[in-house]
Amino acid sequence: QVQLVESGGGLVQAGGSLRLSCAASGRTFSNYAMGWFRQAPGKEREFVAGINTRGGSTNYGDSVKGRFTISRDNAKNTVYLQMNSLKPEDTAVYYCAARLSFSDTVAAGTRAYAYWGQGTQVTVSS
Repeated sequence: QVQLVESGGGLVQAGGSLRLSCAASGRTFSNYAMGWFRQAPGKEREFVAGINTRGGSTNYGDSVKGRFTISRDNAKNTVYLQMNSLKPEDTAVYYCAARLSFSDTVAAGTRAYAYWGQGTQVTVSS
């Protein structure tokens, strides 16, 4: 089992920034590719960003490219999501997810990830 705990969510004005963190425990963190997803009320869960086990390969959803950056620190068992130029449409619950991986592939589908955190709310006011 992998346990994931997100933090860093909150209320921010449009144009502002937030950094989300996801702390992992329970297994060897460096064996897991990580992803961030989000879900707004009434909408499906959406891929935001993903990163491979070593941090050398990343992937982003079209709506956040150029504004969000995913990174990881394997020594701290933590993955981050730096969110800049936030928009009201970025408002959602943000989830961290993990998948056991032995390749550089960065998966974007929710079904690819076996472990999920409880989520952290991000609200962007206009």
